[in-house]
Amino acid sequence: MNLYSGVSELKGVGYKRADLFKKMGISTVYDLLTFFPRDYEDWSRIYSIKDAPTDVNVCVKAYVGSAVRKNYIRNNLTVYKLDATDGESVMDISFFNNKYAASALENGTEYVFFGKVTTFGRSFRSMTNPVFVKAELTELSPLKPVYAQVAGLNSHQIEKTVKAAIESCNDFPDCIPESVRNAYCLMSFEEAVKNIHFPRSSDLLNEARRRFVFEELFVLQVGLMRLKTKHRKMTSNVIRTDYTGEFVSGLPYKLTNAQVRCMDDCRRDMSCGVPMNRLIQGDVGSGKTVVSAAAVYNCVKNGFQAALMAPTEVLAQQHFKTFSGLFSGSGINTALLIGSTSAKEKKAIKEKLKNGEIDFLIGTHALIQKDVEFSNLGLTVTDEQHRFGVNQRFLLNSKGNNPHILIMSATPIPRTLSFLVYGDLDLSLLDEMPAGRVKTETYLIPDSIRERAYGYVKKHLVEGRQGYIICPLVEDESEEYSDTVASKKLFEELSDGFFKGFRLGLLYGSMKPAEKKSVMDSFAAGDIDLLISTTVVEVGVDVPNAVIIVIENAERFGLAQLHQLRGRVGRGKYKSTCILVSADTNPQTNERLNIIVKNSDGFKIADEDYRLRGPGDIFGSRQHGLPSLRCANLAIDSEVIKETHIAAENLMKNNPSLEGVEYDLLKKNVNYMFSKGITLN
Repeated sequence: MNLYSGVSELKGVGYKRADLFKKMGISTVYDLLTFFPRDYEDWSRIYSIKDAPTDVNVCVKAYVGSAVRKNYIRNNLTVYKLDATDGESVMDISFFNNKYAASALENGTEYVFFGKVTTFGRSFRSMTNPVFVKAELTELSPLKPVYAQVAGLNSHQIEKTVKAAIESCNDFPDCIPESVRNAYCLMSFEEAVKNIHFPRSSDLLNEARRRFVFEELFVLQVGLMRLKTKHRKMTSNVIRTDYTGEFVSGLPYKLTNAQVRCMDDCRRDMSCGVPMNRLIQGDVGSGKTVVSAAAVYNCVKNGFQAALMAPTEVLAQQHFKTFSGLFSGSGINTALLIGSTSAKEKKAIKEKLKNGEIDFLIGTHALIQKDVEFSNLGLTVTDEQHRFGVNQRFLLNSKGNNPHILIMSATPIPRTLSFLVYGDLDLSLLDEMPAGRVKTETYLIPDSIRERAYGYVKKHLVEGRQGYIICPLVEDESEEYSDTVASKKLFEELSDGFFKGFRLGLLYGSMKPAEKKSVMDSFAAGDIDLLISTTVVEVGVDVPNAVIIVIENAERFGLAQLHQLRGRVGRGKYKSTCILVSADTNPQTNERLNIIVKNSDGFKIADEDYRLRGPGDIFGSRQHGLPSLRCANLAIDSEVIKETHIAAENLMKNNPSLEGVEYDLLKKNVNYMFSKGITLN
């Protein structure tokens, strides 16, 4: 029997049990052996009957000292009882409606019983429905596996089947090349399987777990690196003339060194004959838009079309306004295609796009509809790519012939995680802020002095400036979050109360696009003094006159999100302020929120948030379209992420096609891991 034999071929697994295993995603022996225990029972400490603690799970070693006694309690309830002794004390063992367990115990044989000991009187001790194993077998594995289970298939049955699989399997091929195993001191696959299911010690269990974490992350990173090179075929979308200088000369400000470097990265990529596949990652306000505009300018001036896809209509509209301004007088025809575009206008845009009359199309998911056809698409730009699935990006890219790919992100991610989240991309960092960018002062206050904060907001409004108040909920209807300030309720209270006489606006995600646009346009035009909003303003709002933002219930936001929200102010020449309001007095919450108060660097904030809270939903498979992880824990396995990145990088440099028999299983596992998304043949 080998790893890819059906689980139904194992001893004790009939068709019915095989169906139960299939419900758990287990079809082959390999699936079974990589179905890891969710926990372990410690059978390493064994007590005598009289010394065993009560009301906690413990191991007691004793001989079966009597035959099984059968007692009927009532209809459908039978108790099977027997006596167990360690030579000094006696313990009553009971099984309810489990004749099989009771009859499996042999009179005169020594067992280790695992369960809760209860007492009655001074000396009577009992254990109900214990798990048991012959005493000599506990020496083989003092840590007993506990598996996730389904109705009809319990942990003990899974354990027995795993044991049968290990005993029956005559070959344990390893997907990690021997050179890599030796370099990182990893267990072989066979040793790791035995010690993750039936560890002989906690040290060996840790080594087995480390090996499987390494394997999972190594396979993932090899897959991402292959994904990175898969579509890098030769392209005809070559930039033969560099128009970067022409574009930059028209800008009214000086670029940072980081912007110049990133523009150079894009120009070099787009000129080499292989499609660019690059991420521009930078903090809020670091100048990503101008870098992408230079790439678009170069693309269009060389005779190609370009497209930019944004996650929301608000952001798409903001980009359309910004790019139209940057390209003013250049002859570049820019258009906007979003869900709220009228049917008549959509039809006209699509016709012009297909005929090549539109050079640059900006939009939302509307860009990836089947009837959107480009004449000569040479570059795709995606903003905040973590809000799109990998397949959505590929749908956009498929509208051209191997177009260049540029992705922008203002969501700082710890470098360790960027190996995974952006493993299929080349990375350019915008790690400088443009000159003149005013630092936003940030304060954390208790909700008891909220009115003082509102007074500070009012002071700025009187001076002719604008501000935001951000709430985590739209309606205050959730019992769980009954202390949460809701935007609609707050809007009504403040309009007739503290800010009566000022022009207030309300913005939330579920508003109709036309309503949302109307509010945004009014705020940008200065017709709204104070905008009460949910996180819909996290991206897309650029109002230089907005100088103060109050974030209610700040403890309910992630630090990256708070940093993004703070970036809505400080975009002009005026000194700006961010006030975090929190009713949570937990010291850990205060420590976390003070990271925002003390830091303005988004990457430092991301690192600290990662240290305190783990990765959260940074690596959600729903967002990224990447495989989910079964064994690795991104919060505690950061060192292994680094190791596997280096190992995968070295392997791909020397053998990018994974040629050779020793790499066949690695290639197979990579394709299996990515089988629900993008294949890497």
